[in-house]
Amino acid sequence: MARFRQGLNDQVANEFGASQQYVAIAVYYDAQTLPQLAAHFYRQALEERNHALMLVQYLLDAGEPALVPGVEAPQTDFADAVAPVRLALDQERRVTEQVAALVRLAREEDDPLGEQFLHWFLQEQREEIASMSDLLTIVERASTDLLLVEEFLARTAAADRGAEAGAPPAAGGAL
Repeated sequence: MARFRQGLNDQVANEFGASQQYVAIAVYYDAQTLPQLAAHFYRQALEERNHALMLVQYLLDAGEPALVPGVEAPQTDFADAVAPVRLALDQERRVTEQVAALVRLAREEDDPLGEQFLHWFLQEQREEIASMSDLLTIVERASTDLLLVEEFLARTAAADRGAEAGAPPAAGGAL
């Protein structure tokens, strides 16, 4: 159980790091006066923060130590308006691999509760990769006129998601 507990704490750092990266992407788009893209990534940052706190709550509920580690500084410079979305997709793929590794670790350590808890995260990651892949395709198509992307985000449900149904509780409550 010690390796799984450590893995969950490591994932807390990964989720907070992802949140910080999304804030940096949002700030980039805000500076480009692209408010829909900025808002999309500010929401993504909150979602990743909530994921970190779901892991913290799980650890607390399990009577395990929950650590709040520091994170590396996010990338803030981008070659063009497509690069941040490409980075976001790569980040979602990396997080998916991290969560899948945690599922395998829970299975190795015969922790069915831990494994079951992580299944929600796997489903969430599948949705995140699909959504970010779509956004990348749209941004690439409209790279010379990002106002088209702004219109797309304003019209889609991706621009205004509510609470995630079936999500585990987040420490302190989800924002």
